[in-house]
Amino acid sequence: MNWDVVNWDHEAATFDDEPDHGLRDPSVRAAWAARLAAWLPPAPADVFDAGCGTGSLTLLAAELGHRPVGVDRSAEMVGRARRKLAGAGFTPEITVGDADDPPGHFDAVLCRHLLWIFDDPAAVLRRWIASLRPGGRLVLVEGRWGTAGITAGELAGMVRPMVGRVVVEPLPDPALWGRPVHDERYAVVALP
Repeated sequence: MNWDVVNWDHEAATFDDEPDHGLRDPSVRAAWAARLAAWLPPAPADVFDAGCGTGSLTLLAAELGHRPVGVDRSAEMVGRARRKLAGAGFTPEITVGDADDPPGHFDAVLCRHLLWIFDDPAAVLRRWIASLRPGGRLVLVEGRWGTAGITAGELAGMVRPMVGRVVVEPLPDPALWGRPVHDERYAVVALP
């Protein structure tokens, strides 16, 4: 895993300053809540938030009636996620750990902007798929930013042989990001 890309503990203090990270703007928050409601299975579902960061999507999943479990390698990110969810009245399991090693079986695996960091993303996808209960789904929000990230075509091509159905949804809507975007951003929803 190429964790040298960013020092996530150092980034934790300002991570939520980005509109799509902290989801502090009500319109950005509403846009993400609507997308999660469409992508995740009906509530209540057990959702593994792989690389949960400061817990913004973990919190949205909890607010939608799901039972999220968040894992992040950064202790600073996990601390912020725990405080964020506790402040909203939720106490889901959020732990320091490797996002590529699900701590159990789930109805959905949710991952945003992390898959491209792994040295072997196909192996990670296989582990995530193996952690899904029957009828479960992968919800992967990714993108390609300059030389970083992974394209929708690459990710769909990687996932397609492992699952029964793949839906790729482009995400150019500025409401999701708090500003217009000019790079490739998308979601892949995969149903084994």
